[in-house]
Amino acid sequence: MLVLAHISDLHLDGTTRATERAERVRDHLWGLPGRVDALLVTGDIADHGTETEYEEAARLLGLRDGDTPFPVLTCPGNHDSRAPYREVLLGEPAVEGPVNSVRVLDGAAVLMCDSSIPGEDDGALDDETYDWIETTLDGLGPDLPALLAFHHPPITLHHPLPDSYRLGDPDRLAALLERRPRIAGLITGHAHTAAAGVLAGRPVLVGPGVTWTLRLPWEGEQVADRDAPVGLAFHVLDDTGRLTSHFRTIA
Repeated sequence: MLVLAHISDLHLDGTTRATERAERVRDHLWGLPGRVDALLVTGDIADHGTETEYEEAARLLGLRDGDTPFPVLTCPGNHDSRAPYREVLLGEPAVEGPVNSVRVLDGAAVLMCDSSIPGEDDGALDDETYDWIETTLDGLGPDLPALLAFHHPPITLHHPLPDSYRLGDPDRLAALLERRPRIAGLITGHAHTAAAGVLAGRPVLVGPGVTWTLRLPWEGEQVADRDAPVGLAFHVLDDTGRLTSHFRTIA
């Protein structure tokens, strides 16, 4: 059984408010008394994509010294910038190509995919990333379950803001899922609201935002609830390949 903690959209910008909210969820997760296999962070870690913001993220998430109770897995969002993200968070050369990586944890693989388009808010998995997904899955063998993690949801969430900037060409992703039955689900962020849906028969799980929570159209005209508690999720992939999710808030 794989247990993933999941946060998204920290939007670290050097302000006390952003830092405090990120530290609040970090302290909660670091203090959990039970087993979690990894923390997954699905993008918009930085607000402006600067080296300074990533330095703070590395400190907050223990990425610099590895002082964490479990691995921390990340993928970029539309507010992130590939070169400083790669250099500061991953310790890799500061190049501009898609930031894709994989981690095998307790009998399952987590593929962290780059759905960002440099300079734009829209999302896309480009040809290089699709090729990487296919090649990576082939290399993992026929029986290992897998999860795909990226920033932009590929489904309609019924709010004009995230629906204006969702993942492009979801039919291509659906076709991949049809060919790859061992992909157990998709884990995303971007929308700042905990949500769940389905694409090609697979669950799509959208993590809440750390920095603020999206108000849905029937909840009022103001889009961002900046006073909402910090949100997080726990995703459980069991030995049958079934994915179950639990959502929590931290006051």
